[in-house]
Amino acid sequence: MRSEAFLFAGVSLFFAVVAVVYGWYAPDPAGTTALALSCLMSAMISFFCWTRYARGGLRAQDRKQALIHETTGRLDFFPPRSHAPVVTALACAVLGTGVIYGLWLFLIGVGLLALGVYGFVFEYATRGP
Repeated sequence: MRSEAFLFAGVSLFFAVVAVVYGWYAPDPAGTTALALSCLMSAMISFFCWTRYARGGLRAQDRKQALIHETTGRLDFFPPRSHAPVVTALACAVLGTGVIYGLWLFLIGVGLLALGVYGFVFEYATRGP
């Protein structure tokens, strides 16, 4: 993560220099604000990468002699059968359509989204006696 930290530090420095030059020559405060925020966001990513490197050291991707199997492992758990993604996708479509056609359809989408999120959250919850 050290190389990524240096990369984003360079990006942050670039945005800082451009923000100062742009703020000096352009009377537009929106562009200066956008450049300053870009500088801060890239500095935040650089700080995150540097602290991850300081805590964990070199990753397998950072070493030239690393083998492929050192970076592999379990990615995640994917449930075999679940209706929650379908319900959530339908709810997002109804929500988006409800923004255009009216509050009544938007509220139906909110209800469907609540069902989809409930399905995601409590899909593997154990039932009591």
